[in-house]
Amino acid sequence: MRTIVLVGTRKGCFVLEREGDGGWTTRGPYCEGWPVFHAIWDAEGGTIFAAAASQWHGASVWRSSDLGETWAQSSEGLAYEEDGLKLSKISGLTAAHGRVFAGAENPGVFASEDGGETWSLVTRLEGQPGSDKWNDPANQPPGNLGVPAILPHPTDPEHWWAIVQGVGIFETTDGGGSFTPRNEGLRADWPLEDPRVGYCVHKLVMSPVDETRLYQQNHVGMHRSDDGGQSWTEITEGLPTEFGFPAAAHPHDRDTFYVIPVDPGHGRTMPEGRAAVWRTRDAGSTWERHDEGLPQRDAYLGVLREGLAIDTRDTPGLYFGTSTGQVFASDDEGESWAEIASYLPGIRSVEVGLVG
Repeated sequence: MRTIVLVGTRKGCFVLEREGDGGWTTRGPYCEGWPVFHAIWDAEGGTIFAAAASQWHGASVWRSSDLGETWAQSSEGLAYEEDGLKLSKISGLTAAHGRVFAGAENPGVFASEDGGETWSLVTRLEGQPGSDKWNDPANQPPGNLGVPAILPHPTDPEHWWAIVQGVGIFETTDGGGSFTPRNEGLRADWPLEDPRVGYCVHKLVMSPVDETRLYQQNHVGMHRSDDGGQSWTEITEGLPTEFGFPAAAHPHDRDTFYVIPVDPGHGRTMPEGRAAVWRTRDAGSTWERHDEGLPQRDAYLGVLREGLAIDTRDTPGLYFGTSTGQVFASDDEGESWAEIASYLPGIRSVEVGLVG
C-alpha cells in the first residue's frame, strides 16, 4: 500500500510518498509553481486536483491522473457572468459522487462532472441571510469572503454543506437549489445583525462512521453537533485557546477528534512556541495534548484550515503542515510525531490518500 501526502504551498504542489512502512520521498514542485490553496486526492477517479490562483493568470484547477507525473489545468467555466463580480481564487476543493466541487471567492460554488476539464456555477447562495452584503467591496476583509469548503453527505449527492467565510454554515438537500443556515448554538464575540449568520467557521468535518456527528473548529471555540449540524454544543474547555484552523475526525471512532489550537492574536502560532496536536476520545468532554517528537522550544508554527489530515488505516496516520514549510506525521493516532519534510514553501494544505 502506497501512502501519498499532497502538500499545497505558496509555490506549487508537492507529493510526499512511501511504500508500506518505508521512508518518505518528496516530489515537486508541480503546477508550475503556482500558489496552491488546496490539493486533494480523488480516490474514486484516481486523480489529484489542485486549486491554484495567480495574480497574473487568475484562478485555475490543476489535475493529474498519474500521481503527479504529468499535469493539466483548466479554468473553463470558472467565472461569474455578472459585471464587476470577480472570482479571485478557488479556496477549497471536494471530490464526491463523481463530481468535483470548487468553493470560490467571492462566494460561489462551482462543479465539474468531467474530471475537472470544464466547470459550471452551481450557486452563489443568493437570497441567504447576509448575501446582500458579502459581495460588497466595502465589507470585504483582505483576501475577500468566499466558500473555503464544501462538506458532502456520504450517500446523497444532492445533500451537502457549504461554509461562507465569516458568515457560517449553509446546508442544501437539493443540490444547491435552496439552503438553510446551520449555526444554532454557535458563539460570536461581536454584534450580530441577524442571529442566523455572522459566525466564523474555520473547518467543518463529519465522522466517517456517523453522519449525524459533525465537528467544527471556529474562530471562537471548538464545537460538536449530534444532529447533522442542526444545532451545536461548544467543547472548548480543556484546550489552551479557543482559536484554531484545522480539524480532523477519526475514521473509525465517532468520539475521537483532533485540533491544533493557535494563538488567537495576529501571530496565530502554537501557544508558547511549543508544538502540539490535541485529541479528544470522548467527543470533547476531555482533551489530551500530544507533542512527542514535535519541537517544544521557539516553535512558532502556524497551521491553516486545510493543514491537518488523517488516513483510513486500521490504526490511522495523521499529517500536518506548517506555515514555515515542515510536514509532520504520526503512525500511532497522534501519540508521537516525526518530521517527514522540511524547508518547503509555506504550506496551505495537506491531504492524504492510500493507493493500491
